[in-house]
Parts: sequence; C-alpha cells; structure tokens
Amino acid sequence: MEPTRPAEELPTQPPSAPELRDPEDPCGEAQDGSDTVVLNFLPCTPEPGNAKADTGNSSLQGSSLKHSTTLTNRQRGNEVSALPATLDSLSIHQLAAQGELSQLKEHLRKGDNLVNKPDERGFTPLIWASAFGEIETVRFLLDWGADPHVLAKERESALSLASMGGYTDIVGLLLERDVDINIYDWNGGTPLLYAVRGNHVKCVEALLARGADLTTEADSGYTPMDLAVALGYRKVQQVMENHILKLFQSSLGPEGPE
Repeated sequence: MEPTRPAEELPTQPPSAPELRDPEDPCGEAQDGSDTVVLNFLPCTPEPGNAKADTGNSSLQGSSLKHSTTLTNRQRGNEVSALPATLDSLSIHQLAAQGELSQLKEHLRKGDNLVNKPDERGFTPLIWASAFGEIETVRFLLDWGADPHVLAKERESALSLASMGGYTDIVGLLLERDVDINIYDWNGGTPLLYAVRGNHVKCVEALLARGADLTTEADSGYTPMDLAVALGYRKVQQVMENHILKLFQSSLGPEGPE
C-alpha cells in the first residue's frame, strides 16, 4: 500500500489565478480570514536575509497565485498509512497533485480521455502535478499522452506553475515537448517572470538558456529585470545580466583581423 496524506490534508482547491493588487499595498492578506494567502505579482520588499534563492522546495512565497500550502508526503518526509477506501475516493486531479502514481494509473485505465480531463477551473492532472513538483507523475502523464499545451480558464499553464515553484527538472521536461516558453496568463505573467518572482536561480537559468524573452512585461509594468532589482535578488539579476552580455557578444560576432 502506498503512503498518502490524511484525507483532510488533501489539496481540494487548485492554484488561483494571479491577482494584481494596489502597488501601495502589495502584501495584503486574504480578506476572508482563511489560511490561504493571496500572493501578488507586484514586488514586495524582502525581509533582511530572505533574499537567498530557494530552488529545492515548493515554496510559493512572492508568487502571484493563490496556492495550497499543503505539502506532499515526500516533501514532508512523513509516511502516513491510509485505508484503500481513502485513495479510491480521491479525484484524478488530487492523485496527480500528491503523486499517488499507482492509483493514478488505475484511474486512467478506467475511462477514456481522463488524462486531459479538466477540473472546474480547467486544471488538468498534468497541471496539478507540475504545480506540486511531482516529477515522476509529470513524466508518466506525458508518456501516457497528456497535452502539455493545455491552458486553464485563466491561461494558467503547466510550465508557468512549474516555473513558479522552481521545479527546474519539470520545466525541462515540458520544454522538451515544445511548449510556448513565453506563454502568458491573464495578467501577463510568463514562466520567466514567475521564476524571477520566486527567486529560483536555476529555473531562471534554464528558461533563459532555452530562449525566454527578457523584455516581456506583466500588466503591472514589470519586466523580469525590474522584479529582480526591486526585490533585491542579486543572484537572479546577475544571471540575467550575464545572459544579456552573452547575447550582446554573440551579436557582434567574432572579431576580424585588425
């Protein structure tokens, strides 16, 4: 039997669409008193000592999406036993989000076209797995025939959500399937903008290496460089500056004899 999280901790809500907020109050809390925090696309001043990139976890601090903070068993390092009936009651989207691969395979064998089935917000199992960093589930779904080009109702994509979480390996898998590297959502957020906003250095490097556009602006008016400078993310800024320098040098071409 595979371990799973208790039923009450399962992700039951997909990541919300990015929400722009007043630049004068960029760090507002959720108004309904819930545990879900609305994280906006406008830069907030980071606390001292918090500018270090976090590329190894699924923290979405500083992102623009309303996102579940529930971690998977693998991310928590816990093993929680569950009755088979608990797993059987989960939707295909919940199974994908928490990486319950064997149960997910059983669900996919039960019906046609389940691999690209959207939920009420248009999120497919692949989008869920990408958002929660479940790389083996992402790899399996792609091999099964999941469409990485699908956009949710507010143009959220698997690539953008993986970039927002800093899941560089998943970003690489999706880019191998020729997804649009500069895909934008309803407020102009692109994968590169989200990777910068999350201070994910390796993810920024990977996206730039594959041709991500540094000049794209979100509807808030911020470019990737603007965000890095405003937030004090020096490593991310340096990665982009080095990339610009390489582009400039390549445009000049090899120097000829004097």
